[in-house]
Amino acid sequence: MQPTLASLAQHSALKLSVLAGEDRLDVPVRWAHVSELADPVPYMDGGELLLITAMKLDAEDPEAMRRYVGRLVGAGVVGLGFAAGVNYERVPEALVQAAREADFPLLEVPRRTPFIAITKAVSAAIAADQYRSVTAGFEAQRELTRAAISAEGSTELLTRLAAHVDGWAALYDVSGALVAAAPTWAARRAGRLTADVERLRDRPAPASAVVSTAEGDDRVELQSIGSGRRTRAVLAVGTGAPLGTAERYAVNSAVALLTLTTERSRALQEAEQRLGAAVLRMLMSGEADHARAVAGTLYGGLLDVPLRVVVAETVPVAASQGAEPAGQEGPTPLELLADAVESGAARAGEAVLVVPDGARLIVLAADGGAAVAACAEHVRAVGEGLAVGISAPAGIAAVVVAFKQADQALSVARRRGTVLVEHENVAAGSVLPLLADDAVRAFADGILRPLREHDASGRGDLVASLQAWLNRHGQWDAAAADLGVHRHTLRYRMRRVEEILGRSLDDPDLRMELWLALKATRATSTPS
Repeated sequence: MQPTLASLAQHSALKLSVLAGEDRLDVPVRWAHVSELADPVPYMDGGELLLITAMKLDAEDPEAMRRYVGRLVGAGVVGLGFAAGVNYERVPEALVQAAREADFPLLEVPRRTPFIAITKAVSAAIAADQYRSVTAGFEAQRELTRAAISAEGSTELLTRLAAHVDGWAALYDVSGALVAAAPTWAARRAGRLTADVERLRDRPAPASAVVSTAEGDDRVELQSIGSGRRTRAVLAVGTGAPLGTAERYAVNSAVALLTLTTERSRALQEAEQRLGAAVLRMLMSGEADHARAVAGTLYGGLLDVPLRVVVAETVPVAASQGAEPAGQEGPTPLELLADAVESGAARAGEAVLVVPDGARLIVLAADGGAAVAACAEHVRAVGEGLAVGISAPAGIAAVVVAFKQADQALSVARRRGTVLVEHENVAAGSVLPLLADDAVRAFADGILRPLREHDASGRGDLVASLQAWLNRHGQWDAAAADLGVHRHTLRYRMRRVEEILGRSLDDPDLRMELWLALKATRATSTPS
């Protein structure tokens, strides 16, 4: 441990006597410094034991001593050693009284104890403390390494780290979800730091931050995990006081080991993604048996249960709504979604197949499982920047159909401006948003153009009359009343519609096409 005034006062070879500040002797001493300046404060760094003979001090002036001691206290000097028998036979009473009033430690140094002996004692104690810290750090590194390569892996590593720092430790994945905490009681406390973890995650790695828990009892250090510019995970270490040298060694070792573990896991994950992409291509080609053979045990469990296909893509987000500033690095929305899905599946022990596909992300996950739930929870929490479609449950032989369903649901999500649509809910609500499509608009313009051109020449109001007639299901009197014209006028206009289009309004297909064309026109002209 670091030297303190108490340890120096108890040093049998120094023979120091305590004259003031007896209750503040447990303060660590960072160095012992000799200065005969009347004002040594500009040369102090804080934490020193100042040694003087009072060569240039009027040590018998009470007011001068009060000012002198006050300056030392303000500079962070932890104590004053006064050499008796040099310029003064004993420590002057004015200095003793000033020290007692300030509760400032004052030590009397006997004539036979040279200042260099005190300096050497402090230096030796600091060196011994540093050696102990380095030794403890190396021992912690060996112990944490054994934990990292054990069957429990990161969980055991957190347990050992928490013991070394006399506090708690927690690990979060890149989505901000809590992966593990040690001891177990720390999970609740660590779970309240999600917002701080997300802020650190969005900064280029390596990054760190010091925060406080809601209780205010802990000092928590957050450290990003990852070898590149992108954070792969976040380590939190909670303690009751700032970390010492030995504890800092332990935390740095944990960060290095977790980085190695995470990057190795990432490489394996990328290899799994390549294999998953091959399995997906086989399923989309109708080669279910080949896909099962290639997947082996890696995805085999997934291919034996009803599954859902998820298709996700990014959508533009206005800068005023919180888009990232230009040039800011960080994971993309699809990468965060993939991490959230994989983390949810891992915590539940599920198999999941995640395949980045250019500007899209394709996921095959068990129906009713944690991966699908994690996907929905993530995109709803994000609230913007993503559009996701989810298929109905399907078997391995119907993956092609499920993919089409997910793709259709994704299209509906984009049109509705929502982040997530499940295929079962595609039919929910009005069909009119589905008409806001380029092909539908082109069809509507084509079928209605002759009628609009007729109306533009000033020879009638065929489009409005057709709309009223269809709205009234062909009831002449009601439609004519809506238009404010005689029913014979309306009959004449509908005959003109038939003549211009060259088709009979008795044809239900024509009536349906005209109704859809009119609705599509309104959907296009109505602000969303």
